[in-house]
Amino acid sequence: MSFGPHEPGMPLRKRSRWWWLGPLASSVIFAASLVVLYYIVREIEPGELARAFANASQRQLLLALGFTTLSYLLLTGYDAVALRRLGLSIPYRTTALASFTSYSVAFTLGFPIVTGGTVRYWVYSAKGVRASEVASLTVIAGLTFWLGLGMILCASLFYATESVAVLARTSPLVIQVVGAAVALGTAGYLFWVATGERTLRVSGWNLPLPGLGITLAQMLLGAAEVCAAAAVLYVLLPGGHNLPYESFLAAYIFACLVGIASHAPGGLGVFEATMLIALSRLPFEQVLGALLLFRIIYYILPFILALVLLALNEMIRRIRRHEI
Repeated sequence: MSFGPHEPGMPLRKRSRWWWLGPLASSVIFAASLVVLYYIVREIEPGELARAFANASQRQLLLALGFTTLSYLLLTGYDAVALRRLGLSIPYRTTALASFTSYSVAFTLGFPIVTGGTVRYWVYSAKGVRASEVASLTVIAGLTFWLGLGMILCASLFYATESVAVLARTSPLVIQVVGAAVALGTAGYLFWVATGERTLRVSGWNLPLPGLGITLAQMLLGAAEVCAAAAVLYVLLPGGHNLPYESFLAAYIFACLVGIASHAPGGLGVFEATMLIALSRLPFEQVLGALLLFRIIYYILPFILALVLLALNEMIRRIRRHEI
């Protein structure tokens, strides 16, 4: 599968001698995605999967699918905010395709800067977006995620200090200290971007950071997306757990952070182990079943859909090129 550098109606640009690196990277990631998907599906025990679906009600499954849809819809806003900051005008259908497919692939393969950035370039390059702009877009979108994560973590640690302390098996004071540290870090960043134009410089590459207005929008958008993603797992938990959503949010975010630090694709195994420890007072088998359903609904199904959409998108490109 190859990915052309030009689409009908787009201005022709002189090809760099390295133009083939983008198509090659896209092809490699697409092939790697199929391999990873095969191994993930192979590791799923049919019996465990059947029991998980049997224990979940139709209402739980529909809610999980609904929150998954909402989460990925909000993720498209990450790219939309970044495109606005970069002054790029891209149709929303292209933004939605690039965002959904890049996050679905990155969540499963890991290393989002490489995998998500490559998929974005595959989609956006057809609209004339340069590789450097895709790199900037990926960084700004990632910043949205971290700002939202910090905002929700801070709120949950202060709002549900006692119950979070019980889950974390530590004192409320420790929880409050961590919450204060997150709050100070977030406030410091907001003050920094509010007092002047800020630019991130790395090896000659300059990225103008969003100002206060866009940063606040990033925080709200990221917070809403994190809450929607967490809700997918929350509604799949066994009934009667009496676990406040605010407390669950703190455990979910911590598990996400541990999964990210592990560099395991999608935090596979690490995320589940952390959540099982945090929710150890709930029935083990039912929590394990909920985690399996969460992995399938939030990661595997969108991942399969993303691969189908990318393949269809490439087919449509080829057909249009041949019609010229």
